[in-house]
Amino acid sequence: MKVKVISRSTDEFTRERSQDLQRVYHNYDPNLRPQEKAVEYVRALTAAKLEKIFARPFIGALDGHRDGVSCMAKNPNYLKGFFSGSMDGDIRLWDIANRRTVCQYSGHQGAVRGLTVSTDGRILVSCGTDCTVKLWNVPVATLTDSDDSTDNSSEPLAVYVWKNAFWAVDHQWEGDLFATAGAQVDIWNHNRSQPINSFQWGTDTVISVRFNLAEPNVLATTASDRSITLYDLRMSSPARKVIMRTKSNAISWNPMEPMNFTAANEDCNCYSYDSRKLDEAKCVHMGHESAVMDIDYSPTGREFVTGSYDRTIRIFQYNGGRSREIYHTKRMQRVFCVKFSCDASYVISGSDDTNLRLWKAKASEQLGVLHPREQRKHAYHEAVKNRYKHLPEIKRIVRHRHLPKPIYKAASLRRTMMEAERRKAERRKAHSAPGSIVTEPVRKRRIIEEVE
Repeated sequence: MKVKVISRSTDEFTRERSQDLQRVYHNYDPNLRPQEKAVEYVRALTAAKLEKIFARPFIGALDGHRDGVSCMAKNPNYLKGFFSGSMDGDIRLWDIANRRTVCQYSGHQGAVRGLTVSTDGRILVSCGTDCTVKLWNVPVATLTDSDDSTDNSSEPLAVYVWKNAFWAVDHQWEGDLFATAGAQVDIWNHNRSQPINSFQWGTDTVISVRFNLAEPNVLATTASDRSITLYDLRMSSPARKVIMRTKSNAISWNPMEPMNFTAANEDCNCYSYDSRKLDEAKCVHMGHESAVMDIDYSPTGREFVTGSYDRTIRIFQYNGGRSREIYHTKRMQRVFCVKFSCDASYVISGSDDTNLRLWKAKASEQLGVLHPREQRKHAYHEAVKNRYKHLPEIKRIVRHRHLPKPIYKAASLRRTMMEAERRKAERRKAHSAPGSIVTEPVRKRRIIEEVE
């Protein structure tokens, strides 16, 4: 004879102290919870609404420049150190944690067009329209000092004068070389006042340059002749070039997929390419209503931030066609430069209104230290939202963004124009001989040719 009894030990459910949490045991048999999916759906809906309620992405503004912010650089060795350059030649080192100026450099006679920092975080390289490249010492002690009254000025370690104005500069991830963009691409060493190598393909101005993070000898540039060019320092000539229909203003390599890069274009889109196959874009990222001025990848490589002439900042997934976040304020003007922080938690933008602005990478993220229970709660909310994200109500709430009226109207007008172009192309194809007109995919439509 078999007898089933319920045995319960008092040690398993009795609290040792009154402050301890009450132990609760769950039976996860789905037959006992026929309404489990309905309950989870309501929780996902609530989580999506709470995300909108607590979405406060703007943290603060850093003012101090007297002219528009033209370029920025982050210090790879110090998390809270950040550099900015303005149109009047002023260069500042900021303490992002305390939102103050740590050091102010005398800068250039004209606009500062490029800033970059060496890998060890001790040398700042700047270039400008006054045809000079300057090397500065980064005051490491002031970055770790908590005194708010620190306000130093510094003199350059070296000044290199060249024949042409410079538009951009970037430093090797490993090594002492840095590259400048202008009438040509020049490769410099810290200890030499003349370029050690120069590359030129065509006669147009090179407007941006960026080294590959994994392969230190490979760099990519964009030029005013609408081209994107790849260079290898081990070769005597440029490697490959792709020519698009409109100019690309900036370029950024994916830190986790070293063969891929994304270009910010004048036609309001960003184009992700595989450097081994430049005849077709991997992905087209749409959403901006005016030219995209700057782009920067997150250290995780899963998303990137863009700043545009339409006075907005957008965050895209690396493989997403539409932005997941749109940031804007009433006072922010045209955005010329954007950067992710080195911990991927914040976004810094520089705009034409002389201010730098600090944003959260996740608009509804809770700042400060989270208890384990809060972390588990946030993780559960993300999980249920991801499980039911395809349902109409949740999809509508998650995707909705409030936009300023000028941007909303510009987006509506742009959609009308694109729809008219699509209808025109369909009618032209329908009234032509079969096979005479081939519809190109969007990933190839903006590319004219690839040159090797």
